[in-house]
Amino acid sequence: MGDRALGYRFQIPDRTIVISGDTRPSDAVVEQCNGCDVMIHEVYTEAGYAKAPPEWQRLRRAYHTSSRQLGELATRARPGLLILYHQSYQFNLSNEEDLIREMRAVYQGRFVSGHDLDVY
Repeated sequence: MGDRALGYRFQIPDRTIVISGDTRPSDAVVEQCNGCDVMIHEVYTEAGYAKAPPEWQRLRRAYHTSSRQLGELATRARPGLLILYHQSYQFNLSNEEDLIREMRAVYQGRFVSGHDLDVY
């Protein structure tokens, strides 16, 4: 999950939930989910990334996951539900609509844009 990232896998008799920390794409997330019920993953928009200064782009690539990368990762991980959290719009250079559009373009599975206090 990256040099400093932590993730969590919660497994109870009837459900498995995998949560990423801030991380670039990682095969460990795919392995830990492997068809899990819920995967919760951070994400940034490519629309905002494209408009961000080069230094911020470098940091995003090193420590975070773009919508395209997450769509590819989730396709391999096969969660029942993907919840997008810790969403970055790069200094408000993009928005949630951009994120939803980008995810729909690359991911065919079920996903939601998570907000504080949402229940699933």
